[in-house]
Amino acid sequence: MKNMRVAMAVMHSPVGRIEHNLARMADWVNLAAQRRAQLICFPELNVTGYTTRAKICTAALSVPGEVSRRIGQLSTDLGITILAGLAEQGTRGKVYATHVVAIPDGRLAFYRKLHLSPPEHNHFTPGRQLPLFAVNDFRFGIQLCYDAHFPELSTRMALDGADAIFVPHASPRVTPREKFDSWMRHLPARAYDNGLYVLACNQTGGNGLGLEFAGLSLAIDPAGKLAASDLSGEEGLLMVTLQKAALQRVRNHRMRYFLPHRRPGLYRRRQVASQ
Repeated sequence: MKNMRVAMAVMHSPVGRIEHNLARMADWVNLAAQRRAQLICFPELNVTGYTTRAKICTAALSVPGEVSRRIGQLSTDLGITILAGLAEQGTRGKVYATHVVAIPDGRLAFYRKLHLSPPEHNHFTPGRQLPLFAVNDFRFGIQLCYDAHFPELSTRMALDGADAIFVPHASPRVTPREKFDSWMRHLPARAYDNGLYVLACNQTGGNGLGLEFAGLSLAIDPAGKLAASDLSGEEGLLMVTLQKAALQRVRNHRMRYFLPHRRPGLYRRRQVASQ
């Protein structure tokens, strides 16, 4: 991959205020484009807002649909890839936590959250596909919040060729510092073990239904080290340049790039130790 300039957005997203959230999102996309970002990632469900209450069902949107079309047009107009979250209205009343990927050449794709937290099972349906996305020669995956606690997911994405994993969150409660400490327990491991970038961002402020979000964003490099962070708790953009050289340093190191030395045959079968 070539170097990729990325903006990680922290955004306030009240539930159901879709036009308001889209307008705020457009402001951040414009600012990211002015700062020469090639890709901007928004938090989980930033368009519809996040809740585990029944109101999420009435806020859900069709994909593709009018809102995803507008996001795609914004991507094309400004020449920037947009990763945006919404509750998706599926068939037979199903609702998915979905992240739309709008690419300037007109392509529109999406990722549906695979691992739901216990409260989300009340109204959401888990996805079943594990796609990777490509912008020129930059390949990336998406995991939504709770997804990142399942390390097999990151390994699968790395084996499929991902250079980075974006982890948009709608993770409520606690302070930005406490949320940061929580993320630093598992996100560096996903980057280090798989030799890729991991980037995360969260919603901030209240959702209008009793949840408060701690606004923060961060980037972990392929060596598992913190590359950048913003713990202000405020809306904003964290600008990060993903560097080809950083990936190559890890992937060309015979001791620090672990994936080629996996033994998947051992992991697929149950073994009983001999006595």
